Amino acid sequence: MNGFDHPVLDRRVALQAGAVGFLGLGLGHVPMLRGLASSLDQPSSRRAKAVIFIFLSGGLSQHESFDPKPEAPDTIRGEFGVTPTRTAGLFICEHLPQLANCSHLWTVVRSLTHPSNDHSAGHHIMLTGRSDLPIGFNPDKPQPTDHPSIAALAGTLTRARNNLPPAIVLPEKLIHTTGRVIPGQFAGILGRNRDPWFLEASPFEPRAYGAYPQYEFDHQQRSYQPKRQHFVIPDLSLPQDVDGGRFRDRLALLRHVDAQRRALERTASVANFGKPWSDAVNLLTQERVRAAFDLRKATPRELENYGDNSFGWSLWIAARLVEAGVSLVQVNLGNNETWDTHGNAFPHLKEKLLPPMDRSVSALLVDLQERGLLADTLVVLASEFGRTPKISTLTQFYKGPGRDHWGAVQSVLLAGMGFGGKVIGASDRIGGYPIESPCTPENLAATIYSALGLPRTLEYHDSLGRPFALYHGDPIPA
Repeated sequence: MNGFDHPVLDRRVALQAGAVGFLGLGLGHVPMLRGLASSLDQPSSRRAKAVIFIFLSGGLSQHESFDPKPEAPDTIRGEFGVTPTRTAGLFICEHLPQLANCSHLWTVVRSLTHPSNDHSAGHHIMLTGRSDLPIGFNPDKPQPTDHPSIAALAGTLTRARNNLPPAIVLPEKLIHTTGRVIPGQFAGILGRNRDPWFLEASPFEPRAYGAYPQYEFDHQQRSYQPKRQHFVIPDLSLPQDVDGGRFRDRLALLRHVDAQRRALERTASVANFGKPWSDAVNLLTQERVRAAFDLRKATPRELENYGDNSFGWSLWIAARLVEAGVSLVQVNLGNNETWDTHGNAFPHLKEKLLPPMDRSVSALLVDLQERGLLADTLVVLASEFGRTPKISTLTQFYKGPGRDHWGAVQSVLLAGMGFGGKVIGASDRIGGYPIESPCTPENLAATIYSALGLPRTLEYHDSLGRPFALYHGDPIPA
């Protein structure tokens, strides 16, 4: 609540109240209804803290990104060279030139470690910030006993601002090529009504990888024709002439809003409809909110800087969402375990994966800095694990070599809020294990919670009301 005792509701807010009334939920289901019109036009003088969590599903190779080993034997070193960065003594992969040029804005942690080499377990570990797997963990599907994701906890424990959901995940849920929904993304023991808001902008295509449409590919180099509509931002607006024209009566308006409800029913039961419904109605009615999703508002220069593809579009939207008031935006750069480079790794990394990631992430950091947002925004880039030190070839699936799963060490990027121009930790000479300042997923999660201003003494409660500690490690120091 904003504390206004006598709110003046404008037409959009009246529509919001009316839509909620249609569903029999009552005005209590709409957060910050009082004073909403005033609060949107009068932002606070100090911007709240925010986090953009960039997740590279599949496992980014530390050797082919931020921890190359140019002096190692060729069976370890790989095919790529290195490039110097703006940070003295720091070299990274030669195919990340734009990130090299803005290294003063980011810090690399070369020593994050956890115990699993399994995709599903690794996702759950990194997306929840918990190295221990819950009792009853199922790698094939999410369970109500799973640990809550970082995004779900951020959405539960931070304050909604500007009538926006506190946590949003885009452009899609993480789904395996088999159609298996990967665990660790959801609210788990918090209950389904605490799931983060998933902005479904990218319909799942089981054989498509990468930053479509420019960089779409198939790991096994099979010939296929993608079926997806590449990137669809849903129409979140109510028609301007909702009082008349084609919406001539309340029944017609109900049918329009009800179409949005049916989409939500897939992720929330009717009994737990309050929070998802309030979020949905908020998104439907606020012009300022809709603008944050509207790629048509991106300038040609912005599209060129970010990249005119799904990686660039997603991070452009993420920057606008944190500016609009979302506390945490998780951006999945690549579905279907896109970064799982077991084979054909070097051509795919060089041509399909590193270029759009390099462009979009560097553009995000520069954009946030130029608009004065980076000081109050923590940007995190991580995967579920790294890749093996030794190059291998799975000839039954791939025509060229790659690296396999490796939880023992990965490189993580941190930017904003004091992180920049530094290296934290180190791996051994072959990039296999941490040898200096090892960090854990618990440390990374604590860094995110600290950036959001959540105190170390804070507890959350599951769907049965039982208390749980939020922090399970110390934040990584900037």
